[in-house]
Amino acid sequence: MRNKALKYYLAAAAVAATLGAAPMASAQDAAANGTLTFSGGSAAAGVGYTWGHGVLTYNNQEYPFTVEGLSVVDVGVASIEGAGEVYNLKNPAAFAGNYVSAGVGATLAGGGSVAALENQNGVIIHFHSTTEGLKLNLSPGGVSVRLKQ
Repeated sequence: MRNKALKYYLAAAAVAATLGAAPMASAQDAAANGTLTFSGGSAAAGVGYTWGHGVLTYNNQEYPFTVEGLSVVDVGVASIEGAGEVYNLKNPAAFAGNYVSAGVGATLAGGGSVAALENQNGVIIHFHSTTEGLKLNLSPGGVSVRLKQ
């Protein structure tokens, strides 16, 4: 069973690397102009739901935000903690929006993941998570980010 899970993880990582290369490459040409921390969770049995909250740090100011999202062909339960770098951010308001990720991701018990997300304002997030539980996501997913007032 462990070998089968490892094969799925390696296949998913290869697809994610291929599909997510464009946002990663374009963001690496520029320096990050913000950082974020995030904590939340995810639960799914076919259709999944992700939720959480975090803090964007931009120009030495902190901006709290919330995250919600749906995914399909998703299985598992996970607790998510992570951090990331933010690129192409011109002002804090541009951080809010609907982010999509290109690729397929897999998370194994005690493992982590990396994702590139981009919103309609061209803001790119490179997110690094440490996730507990078993979760396998087989579709491009999206999340809605809202700044707290």
